[in-house]
Amino acid sequence: MKGNKALGVVLAIVGVITGLLVFYLLGSQYNQVISAKIAQGRVDEANTVRIVYAVLGWLGIAAGALWVTVGYGFVHRQEWAWFWGAVAATIQLLVGFFPMIPAADSGLPTPTSIVFALGGVLWFGMLWIGGVEKKVIALTFVAGLAYVLTFIDGVAPISKFQTSRDDSLWNGIYVMSQQVNWWGAAAWAVFIFSAFRKKAWTVPVGIFAAAMSMIGGYPLGIHNVFEVQRFSMFLPAPLISTVLFFVLLLPGTRRLLSPPPAQIS
Repeated sequence: MKGNKALGVVLAIVGVITGLLVFYLLGSQYNQVISAKIAQGRVDEANTVRIVYAVLGWLGIAAGALWVTVGYGFVHRQEWAWFWGAVAATIQLLVGFFPMIPAADSGLPTPTSIVFALGGVLWFGMLWIGGVEKKVIALTFVAGLAYVLTFIDGVAPISKFQTSRDDSLWNGIYVMSQQVNWWGAAAWAVFIFSAFRKKAWTVPVGIFAAAMSMIGGYPLGIHNVFEVQRFSMFLPAPLISTVLFFVLLLPGTRRLLSPPPAQIS
């Protein structure tokens, strides 16, 4: 199915519909989840939802608009169309996944699971059309896990900051780590996009993304272990990033992600 432009047009239409679903589903659940959190006495989580749902909504709706451009590209048989479709799908995967967590935690339905499922179909579909190597798909899939989990590690400090007023040190650390994790998530996304195209700077970007995730995630996760007296769900992001860090240092990985000599710039 490599280079199948007709399939690309169909998937682009699905991508636009997915963007519209983001608009409706996040809009319809926004105040519902906030009210549920307040009723549970978790004003900190309600405030976090106010911020994060809005950010994800903006990104998800913009990704839907990007699919319109992708559809145009497929109709006119442009080689760049599958790549930007993969970018849009990567965004929609995150937008569909995270809102399921606070909704489920409040005993509410998780309608954005539809967005997440469609995002997965669109992501693999674009890579199929683009003819991306299976090893690259496997590597970027794991990097995608790091991307989503690192984003979540950037969400946690928003809530933690509000509930740690009596702990001056950690209150400050939560402020310092919040954007580090979100920038780390963004860096993982850039790594994924560059790996598809085998850019010369792919491995350095991946190393940077891994370092950001580890620096932002390990303090949060280790501290949380002592808070909850069990394994912290904030640790998977830095742990996966640590594994990817060493994988990226392997000569075989560098060869896999290296562009042909004529494309190095």
